[in-house]
Amino acid sequence: MKRRELFQAMAATAVGVNLMGREVFDGSASPAPQKGATFTTRIRRLELRHTWTTTMSSSATRDTLHTQYDRDGITGYGEGAGIVRYQQSALGGQKALEALLPLIASADPYSYEKLLKDLDRRLPGQRAALAAVDLALLDWLGKRLGVPVYRLFGLDPKDTAVTNMSIGIDTPEITRQKVREAEDFPVLKVKVGLATDEATIDAVRSVTKKTLRVDANEGWTSKEEAARKINWLESQGVELIEQPLPAHLVEETRWIRSRVHIPIFADEACHSAEDIPKLREAFDGIVVKLDKSGGLIEAQRQIHVARALGMKVMLGCMVSSSCTVTAAAHLSPLVDYADLDGHLLIANDPYQGVTVQKGKLILTDAPGLGLRPVPDAKN
Repeated sequence: MKRRELFQAMAATAVGVNLMGREVFDGSASPAPQKGATFTTRIRRLELRHTWTTTMSSSATRDTLHTQYDRDGITGYGEGAGIVRYQQSALGGQKALEALLPLIASADPYSYEKLLKDLDRRLPGQRAALAAVDLALLDWLGKRLGVPVYRLFGLDPKDTAVTNMSIGIDTPEITRQKVREAEDFPVLKVKVGLATDEATIDAVRSVTKKTLRVDANEGWTSKEEAARKINWLESQGVELIEQPLPAHLVEETRWIRSRVHIPIFADEACHSAEDIPKLREAFDGIVVKLDKSGGLIEAQRQIHVARALGMKVMLGCMVSSSCTVTAAAHLSPLVDYADLDGHLLIANDPYQGVTVQKGKLILTDAPGLGLRPVPDAKN
């Protein structure tokens, strides 16, 4: 089978895997939605426990777009963290959704696939905003049907992944402090991509011998530099590397792959399911994020396409509240690695959701996403 034919077949299969149809649950037509549904948005400012620094930005707060879908006395919650790398912001996403609020509120939530495809066409470049709609709809649907979202995807919560804890770029002293604070996590992910990489890893290794993952965020500018640093990182107990070069340098990454021994994962180079076949020769795996894919439905599709092509999958996140991270955790039984710690990096989480026990993601059997709003959250 040619690659194009394989991709087309798997894309169709991935769409069909999501069997949230009415007959699956009650054998009858879904109840007619009542009138008076509303869909609203707001921007929340999340305060970080430490200044978060990567090769792309540095900040002490993050604004994320939050959505609320109210129908039949049930509320569904959603969130989208605009990715600066793609010229997205919470405010931009909110403005993009503004004219579409009546459309979303009046749509049949049981035909969410149709609605999300329509919104995808109407929201070019606003994947995080689309994710905020996707999450709110599926949270509402799970609550309406009385089942957790992971059941809608046919998954077992006992199979959730073990997440790493991320260590942002900082001074050696603060880096050591962050590593000590992450004592309960068996794996750490360290941000690199600057001239200080060796000092950063030395600081981490002065405190712990744990397995490390590293993320260069496109920070290295030449394939020779990247190959040299990756081989050195392997000697330091690093098990995988994310996006060593700028996203467009796919052939250069293929060159690197033939000269290193640890897996290379595509993050910024992988936007959609259509990208994945083109990345197969250069990368060992992909990083799936709800804010990058546009929500749970497309994230699931990307996971299945990558699997069909023999690639590994990491499920990641932006700095977000428990809304997005909990939603991603519902899909984590499908992946090899998890980087779902964005909610642990903030001090004013507006929700209680997934919990973490020695790195293991723990979901409840509450319907929908299983979120509980925090009434006194300062945002």
